[in-house]
Amino acid sequence: MEADVMVVGGGLAGLVAATEACARGKKVILLDQEGRQVLGRLGKGLAAPVQAFLDKGSDFLQARDLEELVQKMNRLTEQDLLDPKKIRREVELRDLQMQNPYAKDSQVMAIHNARRSRGDRLIRVAKPHRLLDPAHGPLIAVRLWILTRKTLGGLPTDLEGRVLTPGGQPLPGLFACGEAAGFGGGGVHGYRSLEGTFLGGCLFSGRQAGRGASK
Repeated sequence: MEADVMVVGGGLAGLVAATEACARGKKVILLDQEGRQVLGRLGKGLAAPVQAFLDKGSDFLQARDLEELVQKMNRLTEQDLLDPKKIRREVELRDLQMQNPYAKDSQVMAIHNARRSRGDRLIRVAKPHRLLDPAHGPLIAVRLWILTRKTLGGLPTDLEGRVLTPGGQPLPGLFACGEAAGFGGGGVHGYRSLEGTFLGGCLFSGRQAGRGASK
């Protein structure tokens, strides 16, 4: 554009557009009804909702070192599912890739490629770093839960894949999963699930039905 001054709407897209324009020598006026909130996102501290999860969330764990974090994770599940030595090995291998500008790890490459976009460097996006770097502590782990928000219709089942009668009682010896149980349409992946994510719901319901039938 030939104009010396540009007026840009607010929000994340507006901030990115304003940054791009400023980098090209343009003067920018940023308009936003919630300007304080938007500008507050540029800070280096944690957003209030994230801090609330860390302070009060039972599934959010923090620790000074990896061994302590793994211990807390095992305690949360009441099972020794994680071996501290194996976890440390995996984390250290990941950190080696993060330090390598020619990393071959696909996830690390994706992070570096995303950072080429100004939008992915502006608002509370951590600069790539080693997970075990004390300067970027504490270490944080979050327990995840699998859930399904909807189905496409099908045979009603319980959480073990047993087909239910209209009265809600399991039919002996009859199990259903995948599209037959209405789980062909995603849902496991949350509100933004797309058609390409149907596989997750089928795998999850199939696993539950298989486990239930083998009891």
